[in-house]
Amino acid sequence: MTIVYFVLPLEELGPDRPAVSWTLFALTLMSIALLLFLEVRDVLTDRPGTRPGVALPLLMCLSVLVFSGAYHALAREPGEFIGLTTRVDALYFTVTTLATVGYGDVTPKGQSARLVTVLQILYTFVFLTAAATALSRWLRVRLTARGREGKEDGAG
Repeated sequence: MTIVYFVLPLEELGPDRPAVSWTLFALTLMSIALLLFLEVRDVLTDRPGTRPGVALPLLMCLSVLVFSGAYHALAREPGEFIGLTTRVDALYFTVTTLATVGYGDVTPKGQSARLVTVLQILYTFVFLTAAATALSRWLRVRLTARGREGKEDGAG
């Protein structure tokens, strides 16, 4: 996914095509959110055949890359960002925002950049936190079950 992020023609998006850019961003983010919701639901209801150990981390990483792509495209508009010029800068800003670290070296100045940053924070609170919680629950259940199996095998 990261390789695709670095080779996608993101330069085609941004200020030159705002309608396409915003539509693509919204549709992609809503699709990932729906997939995350469905995976979390499947984990919480113990649906057979659920593979959250694969799906949830991939969807979480994809979310980060979507926001990074949006920031990279937005940065092409003068005045939207200070300190964000490359895809690595965009990925760095996305991760520092996700981690709530915020070093201050990349700053959203324009209204669109601030809007996407607020959306990322809200998206993280709702979807990525739910996904991480579901994934940790799934792992805890699996590890507890393996621990019981090991004790039963050893006690037999």
